[in-house]
Amino acid sequence: MVEENSHKPIEPRQAAVIIDNILSEIAKVVVGKKAELRQIIATLIANGHVLLEGVPGVAKTTMAKAVASSLNLTYKRIQFVPDLLPSDILGTMIYNQKTGDFEFREGPIFANIVLADEINRASPRTQAAFLEAMQERQVTMEGITRPLPRPFLVIATQNPLEFEGVFPLPEAQVDRFHVKVLIDYPTKTETVEILKRIENIDKWTIKPVAEPEDVFRLSETAKKVTVDDSIYEYIVDIVEETRRHPEVRLGGSPRAAIALLKLSRVYAVMDGRSFVVPDDVKKVVHPVLRHRIVLKPEAEIEGTTPDKVIDDVLKKVPTPSPPAKM
Repeated sequence: MVEENSHKPIEPRQAAVIIDNILSEIAKVVVGKKAELRQIIATLIANGHVLLEGVPGVAKTTMAKAVASSLNLTYKRIQFVPDLLPSDILGTMIYNQKTGDFEFREGPIFANIVLADEINRASPRTQAAFLEAMQERQVTMEGITRPLPRPFLVIATQNPLEFEGVFPLPEAQVDRFHVKVLIDYPTKTETVEILKRIENIDKWTIKPVAEPEDVFRLSETAKKVTVDDSIYEYIVDIVEETRRHPEVRLGGSPRAAIALLKLSRVYAVMDGRSFVVPDDVKKVVHPVLRHRIVLKPEAEIEGTTPDKVIDDVLKKVPTPSPPAKM
C-alpha cells in the first residue's frame, strides 16, 4: 500500500504538466468531455468522490476505467441491481475447511478506483454500505476494521430519477460526493470522431503516464496552494447564500465549503499557479453544489434547477479582486 503522507509537493508548473499528460492519455479513448474529465481528476487529487449522472451510453464507464489505466491504479466495477447485498460490495467471511477458521474474502470495494455503476438501482441498505468506505477509507466486518487501498476514489454513476426502478440516494451519502458531474450526449462532431476512432478505442490503447505516488505528490502540492482571506470569505458567502435562496429548502453544508476550497486549490495547480483566484472557485462551484441543493417542491414544479440557483447566487455574491501573485 502506498503511504500518502510520505511524498513531498512538487512545483505547480510541473504538476500541471503531469495532469495535462494524464488528460491527453485519456483523450485517446474519450472524445471530448474535457471539462468533465478535469473535474474527475481534480476530485481524485482532492481525495474526494465523484457522482456521474447521465443517460446510458455516454462513456461514463469508459471515463472511469481510463482514469485508472492512465495512473496505473487498480480498478473494479460493481453493477448495482435491486438484489445486491452489502456483502457483495464489502466482502464476507468464508470458512476454510483446511484451517478450520473463517477468513475474510475482500469485496470489489478493495481497489483504488471503484466504479459503482447505476448506484441508485440498489436498495438504500446497500447504498449505505458505501458510507464508511467513502468517509473513513476503511471497511469494518465482524468487528475488524480493514483499511482500503490508497488512493481511493469512488466513481458512482447515476441514472436520472425519471428512469424507472431507481432509488434516490440518501442525503447523507450524496453529501459525501465532492462533485456531481453531468455527462451529456456528445456533439455531432464528437460523435463522428467516435465513429472514426472506434477500432482504436476498442483496442484500449491507454498506458500509464503517471503512478499512484504521483497522485499523492499532486495532493500535497494542492495543499500548499495559498488562499487569500478574500477567497475564504467568497467561498463561505456562496455557500451561505444557497441557504438563503427563496427557492431552496436545503443549501450547501460546511462539507460543501470544504470541497469548494479543495477543488479550487487543485484547479490553481492545473493552471500552474501556487495561489487561488476567484475564477478557480467559479469553475468548480456548479459540480460541487448542484447535488447538495434541495429545492422546494413548488420551485421544482416551476422548472427551477440547482444549477439555476447557483447562477443566481454567483450573480448576487460580489466577486473579490484577484489576489496579487503570492
